[in-house]
Formats: sequence, C-alpha cells, structure tokens
Amino acid sequence: MSEKQLARVRRICTALPETTEKLSHGAPTFFVKKKVYVMFANNHHNDGHIAVWIPAPLGIQDVLIANDPDAYFKPPYVGVRGWVGVELDRVSDDVLTSHIREAWRLIAPVKLHALLEAAPAQPEPAPTSTKKRRP
Repeated sequence: MSEKQLARVRRICTALPETTEKLSHGAPTFFVKKKVYVMFANNHHNDGHIAVWIPAPLGIQDVLIANDPDAYFKPPYVGVRGWVGVELDRVSDDVLTSHIREAWRLIAPVKLHALLEAAPAQPEPAPTSTKKRRP
C-alpha cells in the first residue's frame, strides 16, 4: 500500500467535519454520517491505480476524464453513478483537497454544510521529523 498517499488522503479527510474512517471491502474508506465520500484504492484488482474514488457533481466525471485522462478515470462499481477516480500522484494537494471537500459536500447532510465553512480550506501539512541530527 502507498502509505504516503494514504497519509495524504487521511490528512485531508480527517480535517473535515464528522469524518470517520474504517475499512470497507478491504480498503480505507472515509464516511460522513455513515455515508461514503472517499474510497482509497491501492491498485484495486491490479488495475495500476493508486487513487481515490469520489462522488462528483452531475456531468463532471466526463469533463475531468476528457480534459486529463492521466489524472482521472471512471472507477469500477461506482463510476456508473458519476463517481470519478483521481490518480493521487497526478494531482496537487490543493486540487485533491478541492475534490475531497466537494465530495464531502455532495454526501454530507445539508445541516452539516455550515461546519465545512468553518473547516480550514487546506489541512495542516504533515508533520516532519523532529529528530535532531548529530554534527
């Protein structure tokens, strides 16, 4: 598993209100109020993708895939419902954060949307090692 990419996704998701994480179908999956909004896919059935699968607004899946097929794809199972796969090594933290926040907004109950506005637009960077090097 790409621990670095999973840590990146986890950092973004856990900064969002009411997010929980658990394994679903063997993959780390992020929920808001028991509804899935991000699935981490680590070479699912040897498809070569280290990605997240996220819901997208109506019509956006086709636009993203057409404009950047190296970064976006139609994932199995959920792609028919408009979800999009995002290749994690092909998008910046800002772009990934934007997609994940939109996915959260699409899935979360409307009464939680005000909490999203209070959440930081960009999560805190991952901590770096605090070990001091010897001269």
